[in-house]
Amino acid sequence: MDNNILTMAGIQTGSGHDRGANLERAIALGKIAAQRGAQVICFPECFAWSWFPREIDSLHFAAAEPVPGPISQAIAAFARECQVAVVAPIFERGSDAAYYNTALVFDADGSLLGRYRKNHVPQLSNYQERFYFRPGNQGFPVFRTRYATLGVQISWDNFFPEGSRLLALQGAEVICAPTSASIVASHAKWERALVGSAVCNGVFVFRINRVAGVDELPFYGKSFCVDPNGDFVVEPSGGDEGIVLAEIDLRWVKTVRGIWPFLEERRPEIYEGLVRDAVPPGTCLTSPA
Repeated sequence: MDNNILTMAGIQTGSGHDRGANLERAIALGKIAAQRGAQVICFPECFAWSWFPREIDSLHFAAAEPVPGPISQAIAAFARECQVAVVAPIFERGSDAAYYNTALVFDADGSLLGRYRKNHVPQLSNYQERFYFRPGNQGFPVFRTRYATLGVQISWDNFFPEGSRLLALQGAEVICAPTSASIVASHAKWERALVGSAVCNGVFVFRINRVAGVDELPFYGKSFCVDPNGDFVVEPSGGDEGIVLAEIDLRWVKTVRGIWPFLEERRPEIYEGLVRDAVPPGTCLTSPA
């Protein structure tokens, strides 16, 4: 087996109101993906939950899970049984009594490598996320799995390029982008943002979007994978539940970064404006000559 060739799977699912049934169906698809050679498997944003942030209702907090909890334990068992690394986005009840939109990352032995908590939390029609989720406090970790070094950017995070750059600088080869996008007319914008992230950071990016479940928003799927040149490894999928497989050559990360050395030619000393307090658009952040 060539250790440089990685087979990844995005499990494109929709959800009903029964969290246990959602989990069971997602794992069943994950096992099929593993049988087809997948070594890394990623589920969509909050994959086992119906899309509760479409409304403001404090009763939904009861559905959040601690870690460890039933869902994390089931995913760990699945990873261990099938010898796959897994990115599993959940609605987390933290040990600090706060609630987070979180992606748990498990290695192929079932061990929990860590978690990524969504850092940029939107408040939009049908996405009342700030009512439920506290912004992430884990920074931008990378996860060195048995098969590849992964980063995660959950949904809205992908429109903030600073996070993807930090992941690349820490050695991420693939950025997993679980999403819950429901306005199909916006797909082109998502696609451009993720292709831009791949190009500017020399990484593979794999978007995994939800599809419509019972009484849910019209999540449209269109999961895809792009390489460090921004070319499609897998074209955007359809809108049905299923498995999106991508075979990628991890050597391409080093090759493309050698040809296009954007990371090496950064000049951090002139980027201090990125961490200043907000300034009005168009403000000059350099000193006059």
